[in-house]
Amino acid sequence: MNRIRQTGTVLIMVLWTSVLLTVLVTAMASKVRLSAKTALHNQQAIPKWAQVMAAINQAEMELMLERMPRPIGVELEESADGEILTAAYRFNGQPLQLNYPAAEDMVVRIYDHAGKINLNRIPRRNMQLLIEKRLGGIDADPEEVQDLLAAWTDWTDLNDLEGLNGAEKEYYQSLEQGYNPRNNPELDTVEEILHIRGFAELFEGINLDAAFTIYGNTRTVNLNLATREAMQLLPGLDDELIENIIAYREREDISNRAEIGEIVPFEYLQQLSSWVGNNTSNVYSIFAYPSLALEETVYAELIEAGETIDNPDPVRQSYMEIVEVRSYNTLPRVYKIDPYGHLPDTAPARRELYDIDF
Repeated sequence: MNRIRQTGTVLIMVLWTSVLLTVLVTAMASKVRLSAKTALHNQQAIPKWAQVMAAINQAEMELMLERMPRPIGVELEESADGEILTAAYRFNGQPLQLNYPAAEDMVVRIYDHAGKINLNRIPRRNMQLLIEKRLGGIDADPEEVQDLLAAWTDWTDLNDLEGLNGAEKEYYQSLEQGYNPRNNPELDTVEEILHIRGFAELFEGINLDAAFTIYGNTRTVNLNLATREAMQLLPGLDDELIENIIAYREREDISNRAEIGEIVPFEYLQQLSSWVGNNTSNVYSIFAYPSLALEETVYAELIEAGETIDNPDPVRQSYMEIVEVRSYNTLPRVYKIDPYGHLPDTAPARRELYDIDF
């Protein structure tokens, strides 16, 4: 009997040892396989990373060249109607062909920050209009608008005195993870706006970096350069008018308010007028990434099959730098680097959706 028990005990020990060894071997094999995959992916990524950084440097050079005097005899680019195009307006997020070419499969997009709403220069009245539009325009609750405006005012003023229905240090310190308000009109980051009472809900779902900037001194938005995200916040513009603006600027520059009036009806132009200008800036967001665009044949097949594809470029995140370029003989100043920057909406004008014929 004892011998049988001893035999059973040994058998159990052998079985447990086998199970343990199997688990260890499986774990080691998985670790080796993961290490091998990691090494392979790193090996594949290194050349692309070098190409991305080269494209960023070439984009910076493009911006420096833009500030260089044009050589005598160089022909200026013209629209289909023979009008001279403003070279600086090509920095509106369209894929660029650089003077110093990037690798063939690299996409480079540059966004002039004159196409964004400047949070550090926005007048109080314009902030109120922006809040009203986000809350439903004419259907917005006036009390809610004033509460949010008061919170914005208290955040950007220079003191701890709480305005009527505003929010100051006492409110923010009472939160689960308390913090102090800015108490300064100069925000340090675009994302800081989410710390203001009620603004995280107000701008939920908005690509903040695409719509806003904190750099430069521009108070208006240039429609030749504006991102969709910025235009969607501007009073007087709806999605259809935005697509009309993008379609128009793909053909020729918007040079003055009269040309804006050709696109935007008068009653909406009145709301929009105080927001727009023809300025450019010295600050840019540069995006560079390997192309993953759908092949033309695949794209055509999907369209023929009835698929709704308004943007043939599926990339939504890429390496990004925000730089300031002041002259052609000084290197750009880098303000921000984000290896996983969120691209603005890069789709060309959605002509089919709104039956745009120009």
